[in-house]
Amino acid sequence: MADRTLVPVQELHDAPLAPLTTFRLGGTADRLLTATTDAEVIAAVHEADTSGTPLLVVGGGSNLVIGDKGFAGTALRIATRGFELSGTTLELAAGEVWTDAVARTVEAGLAGIECLAGIPGSAGATPIQNVGAYGQEVSSVITGVVAYDRRARETVTLTNEECAFSYRHSRFKAEPERFVVLRVRFGLEDAGGMSAPLRYAETARAMGVEQGARVPAADARATVLKLRAGKGMVLDPEDHDTWSAGSFFTNPVLDEAEYAAFLSRAAERLGAGVTPPAFPAGDGRTKTSAAWLIDKAGFTKGYGTGPARISTKHTLALTNRGGASTEDLLALAREVVAGVHAAFGVTLVNEPVTVGVSL
Repeated sequence: MADRTLVPVQELHDAPLAPLTTFRLGGTADRLLTATTDAEVIAAVHEADTSGTPLLVVGGGSNLVIGDKGFAGTALRIATRGFELSGTTLELAAGEVWTDAVARTVEAGLAGIECLAGIPGSAGATPIQNVGAYGQEVSSVITGVVAYDRRARETVTLTNEECAFSYRHSRFKAEPERFVVLRVRFGLEDAGGMSAPLRYAETARAMGVEQGARVPAADARATVLKLRAGKGMVLDPEDHDTWSAGSFFTNPVLDEAEYAAFLSRAAERLGAGVTPPAFPAGDGRTKTSAAWLIDKAGFTKGYGTGPARISTKHTLALTNRGGASTEDLLALAREVVAGVHAAFGVTLVNEPVTVGVSL
């Protein structure tokens, strides 16, 4: 039986979870398993489901906020490895380090994920969150996701369409208790060592080219890494600005009525001459900048007096300055959410997944 095959898996009890997260926050798990093969992942999930034990799946820990009380159940750390490149087709094991995988595709002269360099976490998390930055999203290059379906108790392969991707969202995020990602397949582009067309104004500006231009993929990756580092978005154990989950809030997407009300509030607060950032989001909706909202609501870089504060480099990152608790972090997050809503009538939504706690 699958639930009898856990002998090779590393097992710990009363295991601290904080070291497994980029926030370095959270209590202990009753039990922590580390799986290095797909079979071990499936066996661990099957065992938890069969016994009715709560299960927490942990990848790179870059998108997790775990409560101070920890997790009463089994935490499963996915540490599988696998980088298989055939022409322009790439398959990554869920436990592969994302930043390393991006570097290897650029070294191979392929385009499609070079502007996603420096994003912490594992490959298996990328379809869940539909990870994106600097004009690229994984949904544009993912061709399939191999996952264990906990409902059907079998391994399935979901097409891009079946993943139901949208802005920082997917079927996996909508059904968090159903699928455990095992492998992710990508269709990249051979553009002779050049990048995909640069779609993000800041990246193009930093490289001195027009939006839509192609540049050497290695140069695009290096530029994005530099931009991210300047915002504290590249992991550095010595820099507390990187003790975070990156962007803590998603950019709000507003319908026509909500956007009109927002513009009115912004003009009332900041003056008629101030134009908030706005980007078309389809279906008559407009996306605006969470970082702009936070800053204009009075929460500037470095805001806070306790061990949890806004990053000194980017207003969108909440950080652990060392010695913080999860409750310290949540208190700051709630203060920011309340302040932005009071100022502009817009409710920010947290991007990281919360475990045992909520805003």
